[in-house]
Amino acid sequence: MDFRINGRAVSVDADLRTSLLDLLRNHLGLTGTKEGCNQGACGACTVLVDGERINACLALAVQYQSREITTVEGLADGDRLHRLQEAFVAHDGFQCGYCTPGQLCSAIAMASELARGVPSHVTDDLAAEDIVLSHDELRERMSGNLCRCGAHNGIVAAIAETFADSGSQSVREEKAA
Repeated sequence: MDFRINGRAVSVDADLRTSLLDLLRNHLGLTGTKEGCNQGACGACTVLVDGERINACLALAVQYQSREITTVEGLADGDRLHRLQEAFVAHDGFQCGYCTPGQLCSAIAMASELARGVPSHVTDDLAAEDIVLSHDELRERMSGNLCRCGAHNGIVAAIAETFADSGSQSVREEKAA
């Protein structure tokens, strides 16, 4: 099978029943993507495919041939961290770090969804072209990614700060109120 992972062309000889998660971790050694529940409920395995977030544990690798797959290892630009990764560090948005890769990938896709005007369950105006990343909007959009160790507030703060240009300024205002 042929893939494009983190900007590189990769060929892998793997069983057609191999999940994308197993392909990344076991065949390619990209262990940043974590295996949590293996049922699509925790988000630890979240990766980006053509900029969209998916649960790699539920996806067959063969389905994603020739598509752009980005894992946490592909977010940084060389030695320079992605600005969201820097914010996670600044806001202590990780403790054990297990959910961090999935949280990062999910938040980057979330910002893209906002930019495209994709509504969430809590979006008041489904026809709105500009959706404000409010406190509730952010938490709803990230609800598929669980943090078990208590870094959730730091994660929310890091995402809000990073994507302030997406309207998340209101997240900080709501928390102060």
